[in-house]
Amino acid sequence: MSHDQDFKNLIVDYPHDAVQFFAADEAAEVDQRVRIIPVRQEQLKERLGDRFRELDVPLLLEWPDGRHAAVLFALEEETETSRFSIHRLAHYCLDLAELFETERVVPVAIFLRKGERPASLTLGGDRYDFLTFRYLACALKHLDWQDWRDSDNIVARLNLPNMRYAPSERVTVYALALRGLMQLEPDPEKRLKYADFVDIYANLSDTEREEYERDYPEEAKTMQSFSTRMREEGKEIGKQIGIQLGEANMLMLLLEDKFGPVPEQVRAQVEAANPESLLRWSRRLLKAESIDDVLR
Repeated sequence: MSHDQDFKNLIVDYPHDAVQFFAADEAAEVDQRVRIIPVRQEQLKERLGDRFRELDVPLLLEWPDGRHAAVLFALEEETETSRFSIHRLAHYCLDLAELFETERVVPVAIFLRKGERPASLTLGGDRYDFLTFRYLACALKHLDWQDWRDSDNIVARLNLPNMRYAPSERVTVYALALRGLMQLEPDPEKRLKYADFVDIYANLSDTEREEYERDYPEEAKTMQSFSTRMREEGKEIGKQIGIQLGEANMLMLLLEDKFGPVPEQVRAQVEAANPESLLRWSRRLLKAESIDDVLR
C-alpha cells in the first residue's frame, strides 16, 4: 500500500481528528457538531476529468448554525517534498471552489519528510499581483512527538512514529502509538488496520521489536493476542465465504444442467443466499419442474 493510500484511509476514517490535527490553524470551531463529508470520487472525476487525482481527499464541512455554509479541506500527502507542486494544488483548489460554488477552501499538504518547498505562489505583472495562494503545511518530522504522546486525537497518536524523536526513543514511540490506538479505537477491525499503519511507519528492527516485547510485555502480549484472534477470525470468515460460494456455484451448475440458461436475477439471488437457503434449494432441485419451484 502506498503512503498516499495510507493517509487517505486515515483521513476518511477519522475526519474530525484529521482536520483538527493536520489543519489546526483553521479547525478551532470544528467540533463533533460539524458535519464532515468526504467528497465522492465519482463526483470529482465527472466534473474535473483528468485533473482529478484519486488519492486527494477533499472534505466538505458544514456547520449546523449557518455561520459557514461549507468549507472544503483539500488534504493531500506528499512523501517527498520534491514531488510537491504548489501550482497543481492551487489549480485543484480553484477547481473545488468552482465545483462547490464556495470561496471557503482550505488547502493542506502533509509532508512525511524534511525538505525545501515553496510556501506561497504569487501571479502578477510588473505593477500588480493578481493571485496569491498559500496553504497549510503539516510537516510531521518537525513535530516533537513528546507534545503528542498523550493526545486524545487518534490521528496524532497514530502518527507518533512519523514525528521527530531520537533513535533511542523509537520503541517508546511505537508503544505509545499502539497504546493510543487501543485506548481510543473500540472497533476491532480498525484496531487491526491501524496497528499495521503504526508498524509500517515505526519500522522496528528485530532488535527493537525484542526490546518492545521486553519493556512493554503487557502491551505486547495484548496486541499479539488481539492480532492473532482477529486474523484467525478473518480466516474463518473467509473459509465460510469460500464454502458458501462453492455451494452457490454448484447449485448454479445443477440449475443450468436441468433448466438451461439461468436468468441474471436468479444468479444474483443464488450468490447472495445463506447456506440454509442453498441447502433447501438443492434438496428441491431433484423433484422441481421449474426454477421457480426450486426457489419458492
